Amino acid sequence: MKHLPNILTLANLFSGCIAIAFILNAQPFVNEINGQQYWVNTVPQAYYASLFIFFAAIFDLFDGMAARWLKVFSPIGKDLDSFADLVSFGVAPAMILYKMLWAAYMSDPKAMDVSMLALIPAFILPCFSALRLSIFNHSEENHQYFIGVPTPAVGLLIASFPLINLYNPFGIGFAMQNAILIYIIIALLSWLMVCNLKLFTLKFSNFSIKKYWAQITWLALSVIAIPLLKTLTVPFSFIIYILLSFAYKPEKS
Repeated sequence: MKHLPNILTLANLFSGCIAIAFILNAQPFVNEINGQQYWVNTVPQAYYASLFIFFAAIFDLFDGMAARWLKVFSPIGKDLDSFADLVSFGVAPAMILYKMLWAAYMSDPKAMDVSMLALIPAFILPCFSALRLSIFNHSEENHQYFIGVPTPAVGLLIASFPLINLYNPFGIGFAMQNAILIYIIIALLSWLMVCNLKLFTLKFSNFSIKKYWAQITWLALSVIAIPLLKTLTVPFSFIIYILLSFAYKPEKS
């Protein structure tokens, strides 16, 4: 049982690797909605890549819970967790952004190919993911808040993009076929991971509404959004998380 946390962490890493494989094999095609044509990645590959990043997040959640439950902590487990997170929530999402940039440039009817220089900014994200994880590993643990957006949150946000691109809710999938917008997303998410913004955690020590109003509000709005926004629920929850964190005032120790 003492090896259970590391097994779950390896399952996280394995899921991230599978997600990368699906993204590499996702062959794009032209989709048409309301007379407008745009590039989307092949349905099964894009869908399963996102799905395996979500699986990785579940394993990432449970490996920490298992470690606390079994009271087994080690430097190896901490390092392994960071390596797994870098692959699943840094490299795999960067591959999604890479494909999205290619599709954005190829949406131009005159485009024949895309310069590699236009695509490599996607890999700025895993660089900042690695920096974020290193900072986290060498900072004191705080059960009330994170400093900077956690890497898994960024990975899950980007994992929702292929589904938004596929189902095109409210025309947002088509709107995301814009290279400038994708560059802005890369820059913003990279900054959010290493900024000094305090963001609340989802760890509850009691059921105090006064103390955990931000967490409860976020959970309630996210659940309500699922039937209303569907594939847009993840971006909506991410934005609400950031906004609520600006208003969140952690208690002094």
